[in-house]
Amino acid sequence: MYPHLFSPITINKTKIKNRIAYPALGLLYSFDSKLNDRYYNFYKERAAGGAGIVTIGPVGVDFLGSGFLALSLADDSAIGDFEKLTKIIRDEGAVSWIQLFHAGRYSHPILINMETPMGPSPVYSPYSKATPREMTKDDIRAVQKAFVDAALRAKKAGFDGVEVIGSAGYLITQFLSPVTNLRQDEYGGSFENRVRFPREVIEKIREAVGPDYPMTIRMAGNDFIPGSNTEVEARQIAQVYEKAGVDALNVTGGWHETKVPQLPMELPRAGYAFLALNVKTAVNIPVMASNRIAAPDLAETIIREGYADMVNLGRVLIADAYWPQKAKEGRADEIRPCVACSQGCTDQVFSGKPVYCIGNPRASFEAERNIVKTASPKKVLVAGAGPGGLEAAVTAAQIGHNVEIFEKADDIGGQLWIAGAPPGKHDLWDFIRYYRAMLKKHNIPVHLNTEVTLELIKREKPDHVIVAEGAKSLEPPIKGLNDACVLNAWDVLKNSPPLGKKVAVIGGGSVGLETALFVAHRGTLTPEVLYFLFAYDAIPPERLKKLMFQGASQVTVYEMIEKAGKDVGKSTKWVLFDNLSRYNIRVNTKSRVLSIDCGQVTIEKDGEKVVKYYDNVILAAGAQSVKTLAKQLEESNIPMTAIGDGARIGKIGDAIHGGFLAAVNIK
Repeated sequence: MYPHLFSPITINKTKIKNRIAYPALGLLYSFDSKLNDRYYNFYKERAAGGAGIVTIGPVGVDFLGSGFLALSLADDSAIGDFEKLTKIIRDEGAVSWIQLFHAGRYSHPILINMETPMGPSPVYSPYSKATPREMTKDDIRAVQKAFVDAALRAKKAGFDGVEVIGSAGYLITQFLSPVTNLRQDEYGGSFENRVRFPREVIEKIREAVGPDYPMTIRMAGNDFIPGSNTEVEARQIAQVYEKAGVDALNVTGGWHETKVPQLPMELPRAGYAFLALNVKTAVNIPVMASNRIAAPDLAETIIREGYADMVNLGRVLIADAYWPQKAKEGRADEIRPCVACSQGCTDQVFSGKPVYCIGNPRASFEAERNIVKTASPKKVLVAGAGPGGLEAAVTAAQIGHNVEIFEKADDIGGQLWIAGAPPGKHDLWDFIRYYRAMLKKHNIPVHLNTEVTLELIKREKPDHVIVAEGAKSLEPPIKGLNDACVLNAWDVLKNSPPLGKKVAVIGGGSVGLETALFVAHRGTLTPEVLYFLFAYDAIPPERLKKLMFQGASQVTVYEMIEKAGKDVGKSTKWVLFDNLSRYNIRVNTKSRVLSIDCGQVTIEKDGEKVVKYYDNVILAAGAQSVKTLAKQLEESNIPMTAIGDGARIGKIGDAIHGGFLAAVNIK
């Protein structure tokens, strides 16, 4: 399977068994810049899963450029711990790489003991909320030496290769960009001057580590910052890097502060592969593609069609470390999906918390969450085939229990069908694909259209019941909820009924806002039609852009509290609100809906009442747990565990993790 993806490749003189690289991603498993068992266990599993390269990092070259959250190789005392890690990776059959890191103006003062970060010029950073001091010539030489010294330590620790980070808006890109580099000396101004700092870093590392030691650089394929470097300049930058001595180029998207999404579901899968191809046609060394390469078919296409020579599978290998092994063995359907939700990874990093994965309960818990075959199999009945129930059933079967699922609906998936309905959220349905494959693999019977009752359980006589009853929508205290124009958000997302020209959504949480987008998106141009009209110059581009976001319904959201979207993750909230603006969706906060009468909606805001007319009103006011079966079982003293929304209203990750833990804790 996938012959191009699983063909070997050589970087410098180092042979890599396949074209798959796990890139450097911040994990925050320690707060002292040191490796620990959690790191060792995490990287061991990524190597064991079949990746060709496992990259450690980002790893700071000095304190001011990385702070106390990032790993550090700033002095010799760290070599021994990294040496232990390279041996772990090597023993599992992968090649070890390390990414050397300096944030420049992106260093958050709170992470560097409230010191002032430094950069090429004193240009304020909206990412770190700080204005750096301008680096002196001595600073430049000191940082370059720090890169060289860290590279030498990496080589001594046994790393097979070293990567310099020159992307995402960090120090090297700050020197490259005319937006952040306003210097008047030989390190600023012309392209030749702006590229001088990274060129010298590469040249000095190359001289120190020797000609046969692999060195790569992670570079921006386009900064996606107004006035900064684009894919045009990226070709020139890549050529400078090649000439300076790098052996491969790792191409990603733009800066952290860009308003173009880099990681969420809104970015199409492999959406930045074209940036890798753009660089690849300008150089004669291997090029890696990055960002949202989730499926083996897609990775194979990228290699086969010449977009790149390797692919980076970052969050994808957090979601399933054994992605490479499963793909190679023809078991792609059994790969746990990365749905680009950002909830367990990017949101965690932005909150200063350790990374995990909503869809993989073992990610970052590799040592303590293991599936151990039981010596005393139990008969386990799972009530409900939502994500929590499905994870519980699959895990219990892997442990060795005899499992059956009972589901009152006509298909598995539960609220995944609703969660994946809004535009840009369809990746969530990939969970259903995964669980279908696992149910088949483990021969787990699924009884659809069957509601679980106490009588059914007494008839089946299970040793343990896992109850995944789910939730029901919450009805707020509003007069007129039985009005013919009133609909429920879950029903709208599931069935997409006909709606009028003016639609109100009551509730400004994530469900309400995504329902608003779902409604506003209906009637807009499809990508295929847009491509056709653009290719044939049928309609002016500015008119096409307007039609992209002009649907059949105008939508207004009403939220009682001061801010909408409070339950939306930090890393994706701006994307959601950006889309609300594009679709001209008005979000009214501190607005309480009092009544609905034949489409006449009475709203109270700041003590004043207004009446608006809407063709339809959609309720998205929250959810409440269903505990009917759980309560009956508890009263009957039947061994059971309640999970998911039936236990406590939460998110998909709460359900999946809860299902896993319920299964492993069956006694």
